[in-house]
Amino acid sequence: MELIQNTPDLSAYLAADDVIDHHHPVVGEVAARLAKEAVDSYAYARLAFEFVRDTIPHSQDSGDPRVTWRASDVLEQGTGICYAKAHALAALLRAEDIPTALCYQKFDVVHGLVAVRFNGAWHRQDPRGNKPGVDAQFSLDGERLAFTPEPESNEMDYPVLYAEPHPAVLSVLKAAPDRLYLWKTLPTAL
Repeated sequence: MELIQNTPDLSAYLAADDVIDHHHPVVGEVAARLAKEAVDSYAYARLAFEFVRDTIPHSQDSGDPRVTWRASDVLEQGTGICYAKAHALAALLRAEDIPTALCYQKFDVVHGLVAVRFNGAWHRQDPRGNKPGVDAQFSLDGERLAFTPEPESNEMDYPVLYAEPHPAVLSVLKAAPDRLYLWKTLPTAL
């Protein structure tokens, strides 16, 4: 699948906004801590991925009722669903000048992940969080995502790489008072 930037301006994939708030002190503190352990940007990207995947539980898996959507809130509260975890990872990567896009897959509902740009190419990564049957890994040598769509079941990879969260995703996150409500309103398509 060919990944398609929704804007040709690569600097858009480094920008901060209300969601990917990589200038927030919480994001900066985590990024600085991870950067001290990294020998290069590739090592930093792997550490940031593993940090979000392994230390921030997916709220559905953990039973946490809180809904987070802003990267700094995800890092501060230590919880989020796939979209929120993707926002947190994007903020950590952009904080270290690694172009990062938000991208999506369609299953019963839309699933969120990121793509990082290394060596002139985009590489999708899924920080959702591992559990039995899910083994997502950071990789630039072929995708190691949490889930693989089955086209015969109307599942698909969306090829578009977004510089900002898709409005359908962001609106349901912001409107949800808790995860149970959110689960009833997740987008089923983009």
